[in-house]
Amino acid sequence: MRRFTMTIDGRGVESAQHFDVIDPATEQVCGRAPECSPEQLDAAFAAASTALRGWSGLAPERRGKALAAAADALERQTAELAAVLTAEQGKPLAQARAEIGSAVRWLRHFAGFTPNREVVQDDDVAFAEVLRRPLGVVAAITPWNFPVSLAFWKIAPALAAGNTVVVKPSPYTPLTTLRIGELLRGVLPDGVLGVVSGGDALGARLTRHPAPRKISFTGSTATGRKVLSAAADDLKRVTLELGGNDPAIVLDDVDVAEIAPKLFRTAFANSGQVCVAVKRIYAPRRLYADLVDALAHEAVTARTGDGRDPETLLGPVNNRPQLDRVAALVSDALSRGAVAAAGGSRLARDGYFFAPTVLAGAEDGMPVVDEEQFGPALPVVAYDDVDTVVERANASHFGLAGSVWGEDVERAARIAGRLDCGTSWVNAHIALAPHIPFAGAKWSGVGTENGRWGYEEFTQLKVEYVAGGSPARRRRSEPTTAAGRH
Repeated sequence: MRRFTMTIDGRGVESAQHFDVIDPATEQVCGRAPECSPEQLDAAFAAASTALRGWSGLAPERRGKALAAAADALERQTAELAAVLTAEQGKPLAQARAEIGSAVRWLRHFAGFTPNREVVQDDDVAFAEVLRRPLGVVAAITPWNFPVSLAFWKIAPALAAGNTVVVKPSPYTPLTTLRIGELLRGVLPDGVLGVVSGGDALGARLTRHPAPRKISFTGSTATGRKVLSAAADDLKRVTLELGGNDPAIVLDDVDVAEIAPKLFRTAFANSGQVCVAVKRIYAPRRLYADLVDALAHEAVTARTGDGRDPETLLGPVNNRPQLDRVAALVSDALSRGAVAAAGGSRLARDGYFFAPTVLAGAEDGMPVVDEEQFGPALPVVAYDDVDTVVERANASHFGLAGSVWGEDVERAARIAGRLDCGTSWVNAHIALAPHIPFAGAKWSGVGTENGRWGYEEFTQLKVEYVAGGSPARRRRSEPTTAAGRH
């Protein structure tokens, strides 16, 4: 059985204790990961603190070259990394390869990113410039649904800004991140990127450790509250990308046959285990039955199975607790009068497989509609009035994203603008890119990831103020001497 090592100060580090990682498609152990001790966590942060001065002192272009080299190193090992990712996370190999590709894309984007110079005053009174300085050591905590891509949403901008990073992946999916740490030894300077692994106790120690000045966390809202509370004691900066219950509002002028496959793909991507996936669909009553039937057809024809099978479209739920949660939400909805137009139960086979489920007759007030199910179960809710349905969509503690679908794009855009969330899409969903900011409203997060805005989350704003204007302006305004005229 393959064992992976942590990366601390550019070296591979074993641990006295290890934990098993389960392949969700087989329920068998697929690898072992080290359980980071308190002393090893201290060593990882000490190495990151030592490396900080040299790394932050490099010119941005030199840091960019190192990030580009890291992108090249990961790209060369895409096949190996994707195989490990599929084994521990469950997603189909093609999607695992795409996830490694997204890490490469984020690294290359921030390798070439240069923040704009911001001069806010330049006159005879004063010269004032806003600068961006690195915060210091960053602790990154990543989830099990996209352990690689979401790690690099944090790592790439943090390193580009001159910080050093210690990353802790979820104990359900630590192996690919550990392997990435192994591959990047010698590519990045020692101590610049540390990778540690362990359970919830390690996460708690990491957030309370005095070394990091910034915590960047992606995960559940409940855990995000704990991270925020722990960080508050030391006034650490935080970015929290938390849960979502993202609505898709379908308008009455759509072509059902055209949009149903798009809605299905964006609801069931990664078997529904996407923070920003479509979690609930509001459909006009006139088109309701047709849309439910079309979505059910997509569900029953989608191949569900082991991600190593090239015919598989939907893999398993990643872990047993999440499988049980999805099953409980669906069972509750059925008991309240919803009908499974497709699916509705766990598949009778080894692995954490739940049949892709489309729930007709779902209503607001059902937990499967009001909460984040985070699995292959999609409630479809009927509506009669657009203004009312916008209010219903917004009546949620969550506000990560939402979408509106309609032939009249201007009308759809006006309605999308009324959604109370960080991102609203028109005739699209899960449209993400390294240059576009991503942030949540309400319970869905604190702070911003990606783009210039995400980069600035890893910086401390500093103002440099020079009374009397800039040296260049003062030189221009000095009287010319006789000697100077020759």
